[in-house]
Amino acid sequence: MVIPNPNAPTAIYEPKAEIEKIIAANPESVVIIDEAYVDFSEEGSIAELIHKYENLVVVQTYSKSRSLAGIRLGFAFANPELIKILEGVKNSFNSYTINTVTRILASEGGMDKANFISCVEKIKKTRAYLTGELSKLGFETCPSSANFIFTTKPDTDCTALFEYLKTKNVYVRHFDKPKINNYLRITVGTDEEVDILIKEIKNYLEKAV
Repeated sequence: MVIPNPNAPTAIYEPKAEIEKIIAANPESVVIIDEAYVDFSEEGSIAELIHKYENLVVVQTYSKSRSLAGIRLGFAFANPELIKILEGVKNSFNSYTINTVTRILASEGGMDKANFISCVEKIKKTRAYLTGELSKLGFETCPSSANFIFTTKPDTDCTALFEYLKTKNVYVRHFDKPKINNYLRITVGTDEEVDILIKEIKNYLEKAV
């Protein structure tokens, strides 16, 4: 069982208590909690629960909050027996083995706590700004605990908006799937990038009237 928390693409964080209920209810199954975006949440990781539940694996990555997507490095927390099993099989399917450069970057990135906190807080601040600006335009946004938001404007064709934004070199994500096909997944960029996005959305809405 694999559960992304915060979720993708909604960016919603499921409270620790609810996740623990799932882990406790499935003692015969390995429960993997994917916390790729957890550093952007307020409640944080459940990694400490590995000492309580032998069936729990918590995985995280350097790609998001550490801004080191290029090194393709993830890591896992679990009891020693599960870690031993992972170590035994990982080289059979892991195409991104850890080289010297990756080790150095990961080590330095992990120790630079001040920069890490600064980047995370900056993204949170811009996320709030983006959500607020979209709200003024009538968008409804899921509560985000990630470095992106999932948003919709019920009275607007968001598929058409998605296509329009591409013509302006503004790229967001759209999923042509039931229940979410009128939503957009928008990565939190810089304040300047957000302003460009909002400007183009306003232009589209004015033309659509």
